[in-house]
Amino acid sequence: MTKTPSNQLWIYDTTLRDGTQREGLSVSIEDKLRIAHKLDELGIPFIEGGWPGANPKDVQFFWQLQENPLKQAEVVPFCSTRRPHTKAGDEPMLQAILAAGTRWVTIFGKSWDLHVTAGLKTSLEENLAMIGDTIEYLRSQGRRVIYDAEHWFDGYKQNPDYALQTLTAAVTAGAEWLVLCDTNGGTLPHEVSQIVSVVVKGTGNTEETPSQLPIINYQLPIPQIGIHTHNDSEMAVANALAAVMAGAKMVQGTINGYGERCGNANLCSVIPNLQLKLGYSCIGEHQLNQLTEASRFVSEVVNLAPDEHAAFVGRSAFAHKGGIHVSAVERNPLTYEHIQPELVGNQRRIVISEQSGLSNVLAKAKTCGIELDKDHPQARQILQRMKELESEGYQFEAAEASFILLMYEALSCRQQFFEVQGFQVHCDLVEVKEITNSLATVKVAVNGKNILEAAEGNGPVAALDAALRKALVNFYPQIADFELTDYKVRILNGNTGTSAKTRALVESGNGQQRWTTVGVSSNILEASYQAVVEGLEYGLLLHFQAEKALKV
Repeated sequence: MTKTPSNQLWIYDTTLRDGTQREGLSVSIEDKLRIAHKLDELGIPFIEGGWPGANPKDVQFFWQLQENPLKQAEVVPFCSTRRPHTKAGDEPMLQAILAAGTRWVTIFGKSWDLHVTAGLKTSLEENLAMIGDTIEYLRSQGRRVIYDAEHWFDGYKQNPDYALQTLTAAVTAGAEWLVLCDTNGGTLPHEVSQIVSVVVKGTGNTEETPSQLPIINYQLPIPQIGIHTHNDSEMAVANALAAVMAGAKMVQGTINGYGERCGNANLCSVIPNLQLKLGYSCIGEHQLNQLTEASRFVSEVVNLAPDEHAAFVGRSAFAHKGGIHVSAVERNPLTYEHIQPELVGNQRRIVISEQSGLSNVLAKAKTCGIELDKDHPQARQILQRMKELESEGYQFEAAEASFILLMYEALSCRQQFFEVQGFQVHCDLVEVKEITNSLATVKVAVNGKNILEAAEGNGPVAALDAALRKALVNFYPQIADFELTDYKVRILNGNTGTSAKTRALVESGNGQQRWTTVGVSSNILEASYQAVVEGLEYGLLLHFQAEKALKV
């Protein structure tokens, strides 16, 4: 039997169960299957798929995985212990767990005496019997069991003797993992460290086994300890790390920290911290550099905007804005980066804004393959023009595509794909304040040919976007793959009433990349149209640059 390395940790993902309990998050069976296969590719050892006895969707999920199984991960169903004063073998929800056809199952039980008496309304002795009977039955059916000790830390602090008895009941019945849960998310790292150490010592997972804590009969297999933390005190990741350093070998969490209330431990932070900072082995190195992609994939599937400022995987995680920072990073990235962004599949970004110095402009030009130095006549011209526009309300920090187009224009290398000659918009009003449909007409010139097109849309911006695409798609078929993915408007000087200046940010994408452009005007439609036009222009620029690179 191969011995597990001492630095090996087991990551247990519960995005598909605990993560889906986040307010506003909903997934279909197809969504769950896509996420499960992505987590499998990422090298996650355990993937919790849901509670088959609780809803038909989770039943279907496990059935479909039997037809199209994961390559390496163990998929795990989740369920509670049997109800009070029943038999585990007669419990319908346990039959649904068995029907899922997995090797491992996760069962949760009560650790806190308050929950036993006030929640379950049963005796402390019956709760121990519920834990033992449930696990014993599942073991008799050939299943391996992970036991989640719900409300463990609160229970231990309230009544340590009884909390330890619940673990003894689980181990005696055959549980191989004891996962200590900070279900309310209120425990602090020093408490987690101290309490996990007690349990680790009591289970014989260290050379020192205090006789006053005989959690298990040592003739039984020694269980491994896991940790499950919630983020109600903004401590989920810190608590998970504290537990591992105290001896836990399994960490449960979710991608992007999704979960009920304030969420769960964010595996996108847990994994790189454990692996890159503390030297543990969680997933393969070649899989670690897929972490950013996996994070964004999951956020896309569940239809939630990615957290741009998330540690490790956020778009701003390695973004540098201040001129002094940029200058230093260009010389040595260690000056302002705690790891190499490529290790987690992310990349360095140089942010352009009114706070930028010349070093920002030079660095941004370099990312576009343009070599400029501080003595180049256009370098300071670009910086000055950018600051002038930002004083008018433009925001290039959030619209890098527009800045790149500005830079190309200053260098006289901005390609003219088309020329906008004018537009008109007509809106139908069914009720006051409600625009139900819009008709836009646009006039553009392409290769010396004037094109006039009209299109309808749900609102004026959608109609303008549709009309412009319709006018251009015959000349540039790739535009059919572009989509407007986000649209934001901000009033910059609301004290001027209806003549206020408006900033419009438009995010576009082509399935592989996303980019943002900006427009500013006292006319909201003109501001929006500027951003839409530049969004299409930048998309064409990306396409032809990629095409040229492929030919080379």
